[in-house]
Amino acid sequence: MGIDLHSLIDLLPKTFLPERAEGVNATLQLRLTGEQAGEWVATIADKKCTVRAGKVENPTLTIEASTQDVLDVFTGKQEPMKAYMQGKLRVSGNLMQAPRLLGLFSAEKLKKD
Repeated sequence: MGIDLHSLIDLLPKTFLPERAEGVNATLQLRLTGEQAGEWVATIADKKCTVRAGKVENPTLTIEASTQDVLDVFTGKQEPMKAYMQGKLRVSGNLMQAPRLLGLFSAEKLKKD
């Protein structure tokens, strides 16, 4: 499946799994390098996810990576923990929340669209 970053950003709320988000209020800052570089903010609250371009002060979690590595993680081609261990994803902020927050999105939903 070929998907570019802007398509992923647009589709990210569709990959969100609200049934797993009970009680979650968080902001994810995505800082991407390489092709289609930029910054995006995903806000999770009230079992909903919204995404917008830009920055946020004091996000719950910041993910820094190349565009391709983020695409690989969110489309299921790369396991998030393996990408982190290989230094492909740099994560800062509330690291204890990282697995839960990343688990709120499903690559399978991307494959259905």
